[in-house]
Amino acid sequence: MRYRLTFITGLAIGYVLGTKAGRERYEQLRKSARRIAQNPAVRNTAESAALGGREVATKAFDKVSAKVGDRMPGPVAERIRSLREQRGAQDDDWGTSNT
Repeated sequence: MRYRLTFITGLAIGYVLGTKAGRERYEQLRKSARRIAQNPAVRNTAESAALGGREVATKAFDKVSAKVGDRMPGPVAERIRSLREQRGAQDDDWGTSNT
């Protein structure tokens, strides 16, 4: 589903950029895109994908920092340690909200 949505989005952008239909067709496509983006099902899917991506990124960060964090130069290792400590205090260390 994600790849299909990405393809359709790319197709729409390509059409808008390459079309000679003019401003009227552009406005029509923009209204359709806005309507799709405001659909609750689309919003829930996007939020679920973002949450899943955030979880995967957190797991990857944990694995990479555990394996190479202490072998890095001093300032980099210090930054990794500080990020680990911050994660213990907060649920979301990526600077996003879960709303």
